[in-house]
Amino acid sequence: MRLVRLAQQPSRVADDIRAALASLGRGNTVVGGVALIGVSPPGFAQPVDAVVLLPRGVLIVVGVDLPDPAMRLHAPLTGQWKADGWPLVGTEDTVNPATEALATSEKIARHLRDTEPSTTTIGTIVAVGPYVEQVDQPPADLAGAVRVLHPTPTAMLAATVSLASASQPSTVVQARAMLAALAENAPALSDEVLAAEGFAPVLLAEPERTEPVDSPLHIIPPTVPAEHPPAKAKIVRTPPRTPPVAVANVRRPGPPPPPPQARPPQQGPQRHQSQQVQPPRQQPQAPAKPAFQLPKLPKLPPLMKDGKPVRWLPFAAVGLLLVLLVSAVLVASNQDGSEAAAPEQGPSQTTTAAPTGQNVDGMGFSQVAAEGGTQCTPHAFGDTKTVLETTPCSRLRRASFEVSVDGRRAAVTLAALDFPNAEQAETFKQFVDFPGNGGITDLAVETQRWTGRPPTFSGAAYASTGAQSSVLIAQACWLDGPSTSDDPGLGRAAKAGLTMQLPG
Repeated sequence: MRLVRLAQQPSRVADDIRAALASLGRGNTVVGGVALIGVSPPGFAQPVDAVVLLPRGVLIVVGVDLPDPAMRLHAPLTGQWKADGWPLVGTEDTVNPATEALATSEKIARHLRDTEPSTTTIGTIVAVGPYVEQVDQPPADLAGAVRVLHPTPTAMLAATVSLASASQPSTVVQARAMLAALAENAPALSDEVLAAEGFAPVLLAEPERTEPVDSPLHIIPPTVPAEHPPAKAKIVRTPPRTPPVAVANVRRPGPPPPPPQARPPQQGPQRHQSQQVQPPRQQPQAPAKPAFQLPKLPKLPPLMKDGKPVRWLPFAAVGLLLVLLVSAVLVASNQDGSEAAAPEQGPSQTTTAAPTGQNVDGMGFSQVAAEGGTQCTPHAFGDTKTVLETTPCSRLRRASFEVSVDGRRAAVTLAALDFPNAEQAETFKQFVDFPGNGGITDLAVETQRWTGRPPTFSGAAYASTGAQSSVLIAQACWLDGPSTSDDPGLGRAAKAGLTMQLPG
């Protein structure tokens, strides 16, 4: 992004805004565009902090100075702001400190659209300072085109990517027209400079329309080949293909051949339709022999006693056959059972399910829901969803727990994200750890598995950890009342949640 400084910025937080924009550097490697610092559009007596012309949108940056630094700022667009729980009171006409700044932004957007109708999407960044650690916006406000944040490089970059979302980039000609509409005294930028910042170099021209030239043949009426009824295709029935059979290996049923001297002499190979060798018919296969067969007993001579055969011998033979038959059946059944159980012994068949109840640091965790999958973006919200669209994770595991902390019921939500490499995981962790950048939706809230009123995780305590290419996020809030991020009980619950097992 290229910076063009025109005048002194009006707010005290202006230095942080300029530093955040300058950290992006020139060129379109990240976002591109031209930032006009301290610009005063025609008809505006007071300059604004910055107007950023991006290839896919326009951002109006207005600074709002708070009375004192704050750890946490609750900043609805149409309601009263609270800094660390204390309401910020202004004049009677202003609802919150950003009322006048938002009115100025709307006026600049209206002026820009009136003077240059080709302007793409327009967003607003309300930069608050001198310092705010965490900014909370209602979900309805985050779905719009206004972001309230402390102007750090990471927060400004995330808001820029989220708000500048036009489908087609503006051209160099459109960028120069918007610059002229905002600042008549801005230095002229060449086409090469604007193209280097991501603006399209030229507008694709429409193809020229050519009229058909009259030909002398146009007086001849067009002809169309007549449709003929399709001829009936001959159906050729061919026998199924079988491997070639050697004549010498074919055995035909019938009487044995005559002796050699009775055979007539062969008179050369003659083929006749009745003498063609047909492939042998497939005989029905006999049932497969069992794996175990009874041994054949040798034929013994009859046992004689006093010249008479012994009558009990057949009964003894039958008994011996029964014993052998029972032994063969037992051996076969044992082998069948071992073969059927063999696949269950492989390591790929074993899965470890997450326990439904655990006790960590004196707190009893009861699992409400657990799930794993490969889709990450659909389960994210806020600017985190935008980041995952450009840098998707490879796996997402989530779980929801109910925990008892000092006799009070609390909800703990966990989300573990795996990335292709450790660098992407570290970048995502730094982004999601910054307050106000969104996060991952609770699984039990999304699937409606909470009994009673579901938690909102507003003011929840936050904890995270990273290992190699994975990031684990935990949040804890009370189920029976409001929550604050600095609550010691919720902080212990969130940190203890990082030690819980997740599915997969």
